[in-house]
Amino acid sequence: MSVAAIHRRLEGAGSPARAAVTQRFFKTGAGEYGAGDRFLGIRVPTIRSFAREYQGLSLSGVAALLRSSWHEERLLALLILVRQYARGDTSRRDAIYRLYLKSTSRINNWDLVDCSAEYIVGAHMGDGDWRALARLAKSQRLWERRIAIISTFQHIKRGRFAATLRVARLLLDDPHDLIHKAVGWMLREVGKRDRAVAERFLSRHGKRMPRTMLRYAIERFPPALRRRYLAA
Repeated sequence: MSVAAIHRRLEGAGSPARAAVTQRFFKTGAGEYGAGDRFLGIRVPTIRSFAREYQGLSLSGVAALLRSSWHEERLLALLILVRQYARGDTSRRDAIYRLYLKSTSRINNWDLVDCSAEYIVGAHMGDGDWRALARLAKSQRLWERRIAIISTFQHIKRGRFAATLRVARLLLDDPHDLIHKAVGWMLREVGKRDRAVAERFLSRHGKRMPRTMLRYAIERFPPALRRRYLAA
């Protein structure tokens, strides 16, 4: 099916009333982090069903969807890429990884990052593949920095924490609340699997962390331990 035909189907599934609510939720007003983004007003489960249906779309077709000004079309493109990456051979995965990194300007809200980064960038990088993550973590673009830390979730799930801790150190002084939340979230996931590792990191860096980052990181700690870190 052509990209134009996919757009017509998405447009038909949209709701102007839902789009208005979603635009407020994703902070699309002037000066907000999602400024200027446009929504058709489609529920995420519907988009996921389209991703299953169109998972055979060519990479050129997916790239065209990623260039769309409609948020849901970019979300659909990323969900298709995640499905294709999971099923692809080495050549296909390399191509998807390259397309993803070339398209980060279009992966420009937290839901787009969070549904895709770990499954493509995180899945593609080896244990020593630090350069791509470091470049993303040092980016001036908010969403590239979020990609850097969320990508490491794939390694956390495998019991490997080095990438998360290295990226977290780079982002300790980040000015944006959405990065504070993302780093804290990943540190919390480390702590759920190995609290000693998380505590060592927090003992070195906890006093320097933004309050939101620290609160997210210690959310699963026992109450007395949480109080101790917050008091420090």
